[in-house]
Amino acid sequence: MASKDTVYEPRNAFGQTIPATTITGAAGLVASAIQNTLTKQNVGAFGIFMRTGGTVATFAAMGGAFEFIRIAAANLREKEDSYNQAIGGFCAGAILGLRFRSFPAVLGIGAGVAILQGVFDYAGGSIRGYNKGPDEDEFERKERLRKNRRRPIQEFIDECGEGRGLTTALVSID
Repeated sequence: MASKDTVYEPRNAFGQTIPATTITGAAGLVASAIQNTLTKQNVGAFGIFMRTGGTVATFAAMGGAFEFIRIAAANLREKEDSYNQAIGGFCAGAILGLRFRSFPAVLGIGAGVAILQGVFDYAGGSIRGYNKGPDEDEFERKERLRKNRRRPIQEFIDECGEGRGLTTALVSID
């Protein structure tokens, strides 16, 4: 999150929406090709556009709406935070809900995608966990964590006792 001292610089919503729409449209084209391949009837190569072309349009509209609304919300609010992701996620989910032709589906899927996007961004925006920092070496970080949790061997033996196969004569590390 941005600190209070920094000044928000508005971004070009249209300029960033076009690449996002193109990328998600290409992903939709791949998904449509997979759907076309798995149909029982042989509809040919143009079935990607004729039979399952709605998938391409839905993917492209979702990606474009998400990116545009996210940036527009950030520009209007003059903040870069998780709420922008949630607002964009709601619009993208609502577009997905339109395929079901039901208002509860529009609201429900929109709310679900908004929650997923907002929580994902709030938690750091990574499935792999907390971002450790680009300049910190992984080995040094793990050694620092090990030393932080390491207890002296004499303290461990005093606490557990010598009757469990541990003797002070065998342990002369330190």
